[in-house]
Amino acid sequence: MQTTKLAVLLYLFAPPLAILATASDWTQFRGPGGSGASRDRQLPAHWTSGDNVIWRTRLPGLGGSSPITLGNRVFVTCYTGYGLEPNQGDMDNLRRWVVCLDRSTGTVQWKKEFTPELPESTYSGGNSSRHGYSSSTPTTDGKHLYLFFGRSGVFCLDLQGRQIWHADVGAQSHRWGSSNSPVLYEDLLIINASVESQSLIALNKHTGQRVWQADGIRASWNTPLLVKTANGPFELVVSIQGSVIGFAPASGEKLWQCDGIRTYACPSAIAVDDVVYVTGGRGQQSTLAVRSGGRGNVTPTHMLWRVEKGSNVSSLVHHNGYLYCANDSRGIAFCFDAATGDIKYEERLTPRPDLVYASPVVADQKIFYVSQTRGTYVVAAKPSYKLLAHNTFAKDTSRANASPVISNSQLLLRNDQFLYCLGTR
Repeated sequence: MQTTKLAVLLYLFAPPLAILATASDWTQFRGPGGSGASRDRQLPAHWTSGDNVIWRTRLPGLGGSSPITLGNRVFVTCYTGYGLEPNQGDMDNLRRWVVCLDRSTGTVQWKKEFTPELPESTYSGGNSSRHGYSSSTPTTDGKHLYLFFGRSGVFCLDLQGRQIWHADVGAQSHRWGSSNSPVLYEDLLIINASVESQSLIALNKHTGQRVWQADGIRASWNTPLLVKTANGPFELVVSIQGSVIGFAPASGEKLWQCDGIRTYACPSAIAVDDVVYVTGGRGQQSTLAVRSGGRGNVTPTHMLWRVEKGSNVSSLVHHNGYLYCANDSRGIAFCFDAATGDIKYEERLTPRPDLVYASPVVADQKIFYVSQTRGTYVVAAKPSYKLLAHNTFAKDTSRANASPVISNSQLLLRNDQFLYCLGTR
């Protein structure tokens, strides 16, 4: 489904001005390279409702998506009208939103409303609905904003919120909803439409036209990862039920496949140099390392190690040769040696969190783990466990599923009520 040809022609012949991106911009899910890591310094370890809060803005709705930053703007998505505990409401009232805020002050500059394609997945409470109806993080190329709203499709907007095009990537839905975030590669926008059409789909980012489609993407609630191989080319890696798969991002050609997570795959992969790291698994978690660049079934040749520990929902981060994650339901923080998979520690976060669905970020020798309603845990980024702080906001225990954002030596932390900007004063 696409908007008028006129909008595309206007873009082609009169492209809007780009915002000059800075080194500290966080323009996609989990930031530069999808790694969840930043070189920023002087990040706060401690905060309260009144301490180290630069600004706080009430959002128009709920969501598990992360914000992104571009220059002096912040973009974040939300939903309203349905699936709002304790009264779920009428699905006909469901709306999705994208909000643009001033990076310095948190002032809302504009917001745009979207009417979804119905029926959406039915809200049923409990685990099947804890992430809500806005879980996909936007991305930007500095000229346009790209949004994925599941069976409602993919939208390209200019930076003032005007729609350029709209593309359909499938009409199916799932009781767990849709969460995968879009990824840019050259002139392509790549979508993991596992829920909507069991496929990876690449769209021309200028027009929304479909360039390629790779089928067979099963039970995959994670964002694809671009990996630079040792011999130069990029590969597109995605974790699906039973496998980790590498594709050629320009064509969608399947290049290699490795044994992966045995159940559905929620966490997104990360890479350090040409090695891909994946965690996941319901009931029994696994974490594994596989070298990119192979062809065919690379399990015997390119899998470096596998450990039967890890996280079912949140992704890994890497720092100075070690991998870190937190188990979603048991509140256990792990540290693995990235070279061997050896477990350096396995420690319970205290006070014990509830669910940890947000993926961690690391910077300034600190790892930030966000729990749903029991605050943020700041752990030292080293292979011996040390809890630096446990931070909560007084009178704000609203659900938090979004991975934090690191920008300009500050943290952007969103929950179902507010977007916080945290920094040392």
